[in-house]
Amino acid sequence: MDWTIEPVPPHHPDAGTILRRYFTDIASRYLGRPVTDAELAAALAAEPSDDLVSPTGLLLVARQAGHPVGCAGVRLLEPDVAELTRVFTEPGLRGRGLGGTLVLAAEEAARSLGARLVRLDTRHDLVEARRLYVRLGYREIDAYHDGPYADHWFEKALTGEPRPPARRRTWC
Repeated sequence: MDWTIEPVPPHHPDAGTILRRYFTDIASRYLGRPVTDAELAAALAAEPSDDLVSPTGLLLVARQAGHPVGCAGVRLLEPDVAELTRVFTEPGLRGRGLGGTLVLAAEEAARSLGARLVRLDTRHDLVEARRLYVRLGYREIDAYHDGPYADHWFEKALTGEPRPPARRRTWC
């Protein structure tokens, strides 16, 4: 499988498409049923992605055959602390390395923004996400915010110099 990962503005059509899929997935899992259009609209309004732009953030979109299939975002919380957010891969691509590739690309983006530490939050029901973060070297920490949809908080120190992002990964 081939995919590309590139930064895109949150208002780009591909960003809108994949962010809608992201919120549909996480809201449906949270509710235990398919999300309604009204609930999806409310989630998108309550959790805007407008801050995932330079110079304090970035939204990465993964594409396969030109179609958006995943995303990850970073935003600076402090000059040297970034937050990883909006990590998502299409369900049919999970377990094939795209999620880890997106997280690593987001870490590189955080480094380029000046971050030396990355934090994130996730929910208890997102077991595969928690497993991915631990596998990639994140450690669980005390809560760094009191948001209503966070049950677990993680962080990872970024070391080394930024590397140029991989533009294309081929997976067999």
